[in-house]
Amino acid sequence: MEPYKEGGSITRSPQLDGKNYPYWKARMTAFLKSVDSKTWKSVIFGWTPPTKAAAEGGGRVVKTEVERTPAEDELALGNDKALNAIFTAVDPNVFKMISNCTIAKEAWEVLQTTYEGTAKVRMSRLQLTTRWETAKMEEDETITAYSTRINDMANEAFAL
Repeated sequence: MEPYKEGGSITRSPQLDGKNYPYWKARMTAFLKSVDSKTWKSVIFGWTPPTKAAAEGGGRVVKTEVERTPAEDELALGNDKALNAIFTAVDPNVFKMISNCTIAKEAWEVLQTTYEGTAKVRMSRLQLTTRWETAKMEEDETITAYSTRINDMANEAFAL
């Protein structure tokens, strides 16, 4: 019998090792959606612990698990399933970045920002990739000028 290879199961999440984020994100999205709709929705929309009026002071306090309604329990379960799936889908070094998260959306966003950057960084990467793909030496350009232009793009890539 062939040994088990990562990725061949619909019941086991893919593993993020810090180098395979685009692959992991696509597979993890499918995995979370396959758990159930509340699990995936908790990643997309987030989850807020339910609150009640405080006995003193007029503010609000988080409900205990015993005080939650069945509907609130269901939403909490969606968050818990998603958070558990994300926690078990990362290696110990990556886990250190999200270990304090209690809301699945927060953990997902930490990983997304870490590996993809902000929307501005993603756009800059896309523009830079396009410039790399279309880079060619112009007819009237010297080798030194072309080399300088390529070095400038390499420095931009490093900065991103």
